[in-house]
Amino acid sequence: MFPIIGQYGDVLVRNLRKEAEKGKPINLKDIFGAYSMDVITSTSFGVNIDSLNNPQDPFVENAKKILKFDFPDPFLLSLILFPFLTPIFERLNIWLFPKKVTDFFTKSVKRMKESRLKDKQKHRVDFLQLMINSQNSKEMNTHKALSDLELVAQSIIFIFAGYETTSTSLSLLMYELATHPDVQQKLQEEIDATFPNKALPTYDALAQMEYLDMVLNESLRLYPIAGRLERMCKKDVEISGVFIPKGTLVIVPTFSLHRDLDLWPEPEEFHPERFSKKNKDSINPYTYMPFGTGPRNCLGMRFAIMNMKLALVRVLQNFSFQPCKETQVRERTFYTVFC
Repeated sequence: MFPIIGQYGDVLVRNLRKEAEKGKPINLKDIFGAYSMDVITSTSFGVNIDSLNNPQDPFVENAKKILKFDFPDPFLLSLILFPFLTPIFERLNIWLFPKKVTDFFTKSVKRMKESRLKDKQKHRVDFLQLMINSQNSKEMNTHKALSDLELVAQSIIFIFAGYETTSTSLSLLMYELATHPDVQQKLQEEIDATFPNKALPTYDALAQMEYLDMVLNESLRLYPIAGRLERMCKKDVEISGVFIPKGTLVIVPTFSLHRDLDLWPEPEEFHPERFSKKNKDSINPYTYMPFGTGPRNCLGMRFAIMNMKLALVRVLQNFSFQPCKETQVRERTFYTVFC
């Protein structure tokens, strides 16, 4: 799927250049939001959209409706604070996402699936095609295949989990680079050395970029994808003298761990060198968990990291960033999703 992401890296650069030519401050959240939307809709549904310039596209409109929440909403708060109420809401036919939106994606996925099954030509590899292949695998009898409803649900979850997190993470990282020009310059030097003359990034080369890793890791420490992790205890267990009965909801405060003064020197400061080869081996993996950890960590972690790396490289190959008078130098705040 890397070529698909690369295609929208080029669109991202074009959109940024168009905005830069206006000579006005740029809201990077809007630009990265469009990039994230384009990548998500393309890799999950095979739909090519330049969402910044086509905001009325039905896929864009419905995808954004999935993500439109008011945090004080009583229903959303009840799901977060009291997850055991979920079966009751299901019985009452009360759902998190608007029915019109889920109907749109259900019909779209059904139509795309039928079209691809009729067309015997080789299709590009996106998540929808991978799920269709899984449904029709000769090994289907050896494992439970996805139902059509589950296929739709997985596609919606991909949008829900991947859009806002990626665009916000990129925006916050660019803020740190703009306010730390020395870090930005050092990263650009690594990019130029790895991809001379603005050469297109490759998957293998991106994976080998040490300073890019350091910068991204430090940004995800300050602004973790998941501000807290939730896991249900499956059996009675005692850990360090604390008894945890089966059925207990255990919450791990990722955001607090990432800024704990006992674990990180100057935890509120942006220091990519924390994650240098020299230092990262001394970091306890259970004190740094932007995507969770263990066998149930974020399934989209590698995809998200590569997506963000490609965007950063393409942007910094072509532009440098600095704060403008409208830039709000922040007290440390954060956004979160719950995993």
